[in-house]
Amino acid sequence: MDILLWGVLPYLVALALVGGLVWRYRYDQFGWTTRSSQLYESRLLRIASPLFHYGLFVVLAGHIAGLFVPKAWTDVVITQETYHLVALGAGTLAGIATLVGIVLLIYRRRTTGPVFLATTNNDKLMYVVLVAAIVFGMVATLTGSVTPTGEEHNYRETVSVWFRSLLVFSPDVEAMAASTWQFKVHILVAFGLFVLIPFSRLVHAFTVPLHYLFRPYVVYRSRDVVAPTPSRGRVRGWDPVGTQDRDRKTR
Repeated sequence: MDILLWGVLPYLVALALVGGLVWRYRYDQFGWTTRSSQLYESRLLRIASPLFHYGLFVVLAGHIAGLFVPKAWTDVVITQETYHLVALGAGTLAGIATLVGIVLLIYRRRTTGPVFLATTNNDKLMYVVLVAAIVFGMVATLTGSVTPTGEEHNYRETVSVWFRSLLVFSPDVEAMAASTWQFKVHILVAFGLFVLIPFSRLVHAFTVPLHYLFRPYVVYRSRDVVAPTPSRGRVRGWDPVGTQDRDRKTR
């Protein structure tokens, strides 16, 4: 069973994630959106959305540091006790912010009529899996450092080692099997979330609007016609906008 869960399933999940994203991009680009509901209600959204997204960014940063950076590297800079305290404090605060944010978003979606009517069964399943991943992540953070026998457990010597072994296609099943049940449940729920991402509104997480950095200025029409000054020259995005009729009236 351990070989199936920690040696085979991760690659099946990765295949479903990548394949789903490619399929969604090729055949459903118009559906590649969050289906924003800000038009229906914005007061609660102003609070819930930043809480969820900024908290999630910190959570993801913690996951990247904990999974990708070997313990031996950080031991050169800080002690394991200091690392654990910082990770526990920051992870707990970020987890609480993320959880409060998603709960408020669900409350808003359930209590705001137009938003609730726009909620699909796919959305409901996504919220259930997403909340479960957050909750079990916090459970693992707060209680996963001790095994059922009372021994100390460091996920950076089990889960992190297993994760990095997946990247070189040599899964260390024994390392993952030695972790506590909290981390195992959290990872299995995360697998379900990864499979769901390409087929839900969460797909927007893979959209980075880099073209915003290079697009031309947005030109607004003005009621007042201002003739360009020769000394100013022509600057991209600042060309005068008008019609032939308006030009005749100004002559």
